[in-house]
Amino acid sequence: MGPRSRLLLCFLLWGSTGFCSPQPFWDDETERFRPSKPPTVMVECQEAQLVVTVDKDLFSTGKLIQPADLTLGPDNCEPLASADTDGVVRFEVGLHECGNMLQVTDDALVYSTFLLHNPRPAGNLSILRTNRAEVPIECRYPRQGNVSSWAIQPTWVPFRTTVFSEEKLVFSLRLMEENWSTEKMMPTFQLGDRAHLQAQVHTGSHVPLRLFVDHCVATLTPDWSTSPYHTIVDFHGCLVDGLTDASSAFKAPRPRPEILQFIVDMFHFANDSRNTIYITCHLKVTPVDRVPDQLNKACSFSKSSNRWSPVEGPTDICRCCSKGRCGISGRSRRLSHREGQPVPRSRRHVTEEADVTVGPLIFLGKMSGRGVEGLTTSPPLMMLGLGLATVMTLTLAAIVLGLTGRRRAASHPVCPVSASQ
Repeated sequence: MGPRSRLLLCFLLWGSTGFCSPQPFWDDETERFRPSKPPTVMVECQEAQLVVTVDKDLFSTGKLIQPADLTLGPDNCEPLASADTDGVVRFEVGLHECGNMLQVTDDALVYSTFLLHNPRPAGNLSILRTNRAEVPIECRYPRQGNVSSWAIQPTWVPFRTTVFSEEKLVFSLRLMEENWSTEKMMPTFQLGDRAHLQAQVHTGSHVPLRLFVDHCVATLTPDWSTSPYHTIVDFHGCLVDGLTDASSAFKAPRPRPEILQFIVDMFHFANDSRNTIYITCHLKVTPVDRVPDQLNKACSFSKSSNRWSPVEGPTDICRCCSKGRCGISGRSRRLSHREGQPVPRSRRHVTEEADVTVGPLIFLGKMSGRGVEGLTTSPPLMMLGLGLATVMTLTLAAIVLGLTGRRRAASHPVCPVSASQ
């Protein structure tokens, strides 16, 4: 299609910006393809820190962003100081800084965060010329491997170090396939699908423990304290998401005391256009020989019997789920960050707890696969058909107007005037 023909169609289809917008295409005359631009955000996962390099031309439009408009992580860490002549903005933060989230899998340690571009008006102006953007960032580190061939020094281990090593617990929350045998590699869902979640604690040489999910909340970002949010588990182990039209429930019986599995019907936030959600759960453990109670339980609601039932333990421990008052405190303790806070020596053998996040879970939309595919492929065909219909309509209109003019001229002849008159 030549430039003139393309210009004509753009004029006829003036309401369709997608057809006339610049797109990468093969030029029949030069036979060259315009190469794509390099990425504007580069991530380097180092041994103890995360290095993020951001091109000031973040959107590849030639409009440079302000370094002050960039932050990293939920704690809004600022970039390193840079000169005005530098074309990039750099972040150098520790793996456990800036609110980075840690997820432990069987073979890797996954640190996740996000880069936020939040433009602010310059000076006294009240307008913005760049968009707000959030770029997810993830670093994976293998848990197994030989990092050195030299002998470890010292070869003896103090008794105090051995005690702390035995008490250290590793919590994880993973998205599983429907058969619960393997981890789900593609975290994509449709409405009507169900997410299979598996909470687990790796005890090591610790005494046998039983794991509980104390509280779970779904948010649009890794920060569980943001709004909007949806509570999935509340009141020290009551899966309240199953009270609505969902079939969410804990899986019983457990495969092992240190593993707790549960299913959540997929959902999305109605008043927000983002298609990702994060699920953060507060996990805790008790000795395996301790009988479950109102503060340590796993209860699901059955719509057929209209009552709560526990995965294990006495049935009456779930009665408090209906009233929302379980235990002495009267309500579930909300999620809280306990990292860095000392734990009394008397409590270390009683309970350990941690907040773990899984995500992003990507929501593909309300339609089925065919509906999404049809929605993707039909607009170009509709635009092309609309363009052809417009051309044909204009052509027929011109022909009809021409024939109408000739008929009028034939029905009203003009008589010539002679010179003598």
